[in-house]
Amino acid sequence: MSINKVLIVDDSSTDRSNLAKIVTDAGCTVITANNGREAVEQAKKEKPDIIFMDIVMDEMDGYEATRTLTNDSDTKNIPVIFVSSKRQKADRVWAKMQGGKDLVSKPFTAQQIMDQLKTYG
Repeated sequence: MSINKVLIVDDSSTDRSNLAKIVTDAGCTVITANNGREAVEQAKKEKPDIIFMDIVMDEMDGYEATRTLTNDSDTKNIPVIFVSSKRQKADRVWAKMQGGKDLVSKPFTAQQIMDQLKTYG
């Protein structure tokens, strides 16, 4: 499976646009959401190939959104990569327990994002 459509979820417009530039430069179509609730709606509607998900957001955090997505038959196979300022070992363990495939710590590099696209593409 190659990755063509990417959902970027972050309440920071700066982080969203930084991620979007990396993903767009890689030749992917980008869809964005500002919080977990929007992420669930967009994922169901757009069926992205991968989701880059912030954790700390209003309305619904990334953990809750990921649990919702992984428990839904329409979205359970979409890999979710957390992109967050959380970087402790416990955060990585918890992220995987919520259904995330990996956690990339902020500030991220373009190479870290590209590596995720290669791993799950």
